[in-house]
Parts: sequence; C-alpha cells; structure tokens
Amino acid sequence: MLLLNLRGADGPLYRRVYHALKSTIRAGRLAPDARLPSTRELAADLRVSRNTVMLAYEQLLAEGYVVTRDRATTSVASALPAPAKPVSFRPQPAPPAALSAYARRLMRGLGPVPGRPRPRLRYDFRYGEPSIDEFPREIWRRLLAARTRRPARDAFGYASPAGYAPLRAALADYLKRARGVVCEPDQIVITNGSQQGFDLAARVLLDPGDVAVVEEPHYPGVTIPFEAAGARLARVAVDGDGLQTRRLPPRARVAYVTPCHQFPTGVIMPLERRLALLAWAARAGAWVIEDDYVSEFRYEGHPLEALQSLDRESRVIYVGTFSKTLFPALRVAYLVLPPALVPPFIAAKWATDRFSATLAQEVLAEFITTGQFERYLRRAGNRNAARRGALIGALRQHFGDRVEIAGENTGVHLVVWLNDVRPRDLAALIARARELGVGLYSVAPFHASQPPRAGLLFGYASLTEADIRAGIRRMAEAAVTAGYR
Repeated sequence: MLLLNLRGADGPLYRRVYHALKSTIRAGRLAPDARLPSTRELAADLRVSRNTVMLAYEQLLAEGYVVTRDRATTSVASALPAPAKPVSFRPQPAPPAALSAYARRLMRGLGPVPGRPRPRLRYDFRYGEPSIDEFPREIWRRLLAARTRRPARDAFGYASPAGYAPLRAALADYLKRARGVVCEPDQIVITNGSQQGFDLAARVLLDPGDVAVVEEPHYPGVTIPFEAAGARLARVAVDGDGLQTRRLPPRARVAYVTPCHQFPTGVIMPLERRLALLAWAARAGAWVIEDDYVSEFRYEGHPLEALQSLDRESRVIYVGTFSKTLFPALRVAYLVLPPALVPPFIAAKWATDRFSATLAQEVLAEFITTGQFERYLRRAGNRNAARRGALIGALRQHFGDRVEIAGENTGVHLVVWLNDVRPRDLAALIARARELGVGLYSVAPFHASQPPRAGLLFGYASLTEADIRAGIRRMAEAAVTAGYR
C-alpha cells in the first residue's frame, strides 16, 4: 500500500494525487524503476475514482516521472534528477553529548560495548563459558512447561525486588551445605547476573573519592562500576597465596576479592590470609565483596569454605552466579548481604529494574530443591576434570617445560605462562592461532599495566577432550609459523 497525503492541497482531485506522487518520487521515497500500484489498486487505497488516478498517472508520464511498460505496468522512470530533500529531511548537526560525570567515567572504563556476536572459532578456549551442549535441557524444559501450564498468579505480575522467596530459601539451604555460608533467606537479593550485583554495590557503598581495593591482576567487570562511581582504586598485588593482605591501605570503603579461585591467576587464599583480611576490614571499616564464582569445581585437595563463613563482624558481601555453572543467558545471580545492607540494596535494585524475571527464578528454585542442580554439578565436575586433564596433557605434549601451568586446581580455566615468548610478541601468536580456528586469550587485559610475562588464559569447560587436544595441536602449529619454535 502506497501512503499519500492529499490533505492541504488545492485544485482538482487528480492534481492533488499527481502532486502527492510527484513529491514522493522527488523525495526519493519511491526509487527509480519502482513499480507503482495499478490505477485500480491506488484508487481503492485512496478511495477515489479510477479515472482520477489515471489522469494523475498521465500527467506524470507526460513530465517524464513515470514510464509505462507492457501497457499495464507503471514504474518510476530510471533517469531522474537528484531528489530534492525537503528542509525537514535535512540532517541537522548533532549537539555535543551532555553526559553526566558518571557516564563519562563509565565510558572511559568500559570503552565501546560489543554490538555483534564474536565470530565462532572451531577451537575456542574462551574462559568463563560452561558447556551449553551438555546442560539438561529436557529436564529444564519440563520444569518450565509445568510452570507455564499452571502458573501462579504472581508469576505474571510485579514481584519483590529481593527476588522469588522460594529461590532465596533454596539458596540459603544450598549455600549452608555446600559453601558454609551463614545466612537467612531474607539476606539474599536476586540480581540479573553478578555484574548487576557489582553495580549495585558501587551505587550503594561508594561515593566519589572513596578508596576501593581490587586485586592486581583483577577482574575488569568490577573495576568498571567502581571507577564509574568515582572511586579511587587501590590495586593490591596478588602472589601465590592470593591478595597480599600486608599491602592493604589503612582505610578503604570496599575491597573486592576472589579468595577461592583468584581471577585470573586461579590461586587460592589460605586461611591465615582470610583471617587477616577480615581483621583489616574490621579496623578499616571496609566492606569485603567476596566473588565466589566457580567455587563448585575443585580437582585437588579439600575445598575451603567461603570467606563469609568466617565473618563475625558482618562485613562480607557474598556474590554467587549461575552463569558459569548452568548457562549465561539465565541471568540469575545473588548477593548474600549483612543484615544492615539489605534495605539499601533492595532499594537500589528496585530503582534499577524493579525486579528480576520471576518465571526463571521459579524454575531454578525447583531445579535446586529437586536435587537436579547438585546432580548436574557432580556430572559437570567429572566432565571438567577430564577436560582439564586433557588440556594439561596436550600442553605438556606439545610445549613441555617451555610453558608453566598455574591455577589448575579449581574453576574452569587455567593460566599458561609462555617462557620463550615476550609479552609484546604474544599478539602475533594469538592472531596466527585465530587464522587456524583457535581462540587464545592473553592475560594482559586483566593487568593495569603490561604483565611481566606472556600468559594465556585457557577456558576448557565448553570444549570436548578431542577438541582440546586438536586445538592445542593447532596452537603448536601457530607457534611454529609465528616463529616461536
């Protein structure tokens, strides 16, 4: 259907149709060679007589705006003068963006947000991705179908910003058993991924100029909201036992730590340092944000309980997520908060997005309470252990003592230090590997400055053992062609 505006024009009706068509053609809204409706169709659309449209077409034909083919089809002429755009169509210069100080800091820290999915690689060792193919989709589908067939009335309305109460109760029970976390369900707030949890923490706890302690190397997902809030980052170095507590500043507002699997190095903070960190927090009046991601997977030794389990001063904010254990698109994470912080965090959550999607929380709650979650974790842990072994074996086979492997005892990634590659030359190896279909990822983005050694972060949970071996074999080929063998 061709939309024409016949209002506001004077003269006979056919002239008004003619002028409307001519303006449409000259403005470029009808391209050269575009087919016009038949006189019968356009007359019906405009609710005018067919004779009126025929007279308008004849005038356009006489002036060279249209041509008739096969005595039946009328089209816009191929050769037309450049369409004259009305003043209203001329783009105006955009005024300078008037951004808040918060937005300027956010864009400075984040940079351009990816707008397109990254290209798929045959052997992608990207970190932080679970095995989507082996997720129990049929079980999840049945739970979801049951919920949608007999939905509770509340499932389709507004909900509590704190989250679905049965899910919070299920999490409190699970965390007590699995991680030693001491909490009541009403201390838990459900968020849309752990990233929202970090953002809420920055909004609630930090004022411009406050000191925020972060590990070095660090997880950029937490430094970005901290800096956007105007905090001054105190980067505290990590060694073989995690955050060096003796280097902590005397005063700070928050400290972010990954004690059970430091990101990205994978080191585990021992009990002595955990106690020292908590003692410092009490002295400094600081809140400790414990990111306990992928603590579910440990392959050697006995797991340590969460830092929160040792907290006697209610200074620890515990963060957990299902993105690394189930699937990222679920977008469900949670905060376990000291009682004093529950009201302001709930208020910040409400102000941000009211509440998280209820249906996904309902399904997840049943997935946990029926035992499906822990059964899946056991299977995933066994699978990840085998893939970890395949990765370590392939690295030893192809690179021997020319690489140093670290952080392999927990989580779903490990770090490989390349002894014969200079940090500034690592990009060439990564680029050559990508040409061979292998995704390799430098540790450099997790350092505030150039790291002293060339290192790669290898995720292995989403690859089969065969793909891991094939990917490392191609990496070895890339190393040869890039001049590192």
